[in-house]
Amino acid sequence: MAHRGVLFLRGVLFLSRIPHGFYKDQMNKKTGKSKHYGFIEFNSEAVTKIVAETMDNYLLNSHIMQCKLIPKDKVHPQLWVGANRKWRTVPPDQLTRASHNKNQRKHKLEELGINYNLDSVGYKKAKAVEVN
Repeated sequence: MAHRGVLFLRGVLFLSRIPHGFYKDQMNKKTGKSKHYGFIEFNSEAVTKIVAETMDNYLLNSHIMQCKLIPKDKVHPQLWVGANRKWRTVPPDQLTRASHNKNQRKHKLEELGINYNLDSVGYKKAKAVEVN
């Protein structure tokens, strides 16, 4: 760095409406597919402001992208946790196998007279909650 001793404030940018075709491993941690939005961190807040002004309402592949500067007090402290780690999706056959094995274990435990709830363990979708 040319300016030693000077603390540069980092800036965080929220980029939304990213067009189909932009695939990075970091785009969606669960599927590896595009979420059509992302966060970008810059070393300088001044550069972040320039990029936000330039890229806001930018037309790219027939999508008008939206680019907003996130205020420092709105940046979640856990935003960048695991950002450098490559996500590996769980293959569907592995999920099916895990469910099948869980059912087999449940039946074996019942045969032995052990009452244990395995439903709270593993891959399970959340139940819908009715609002009155």
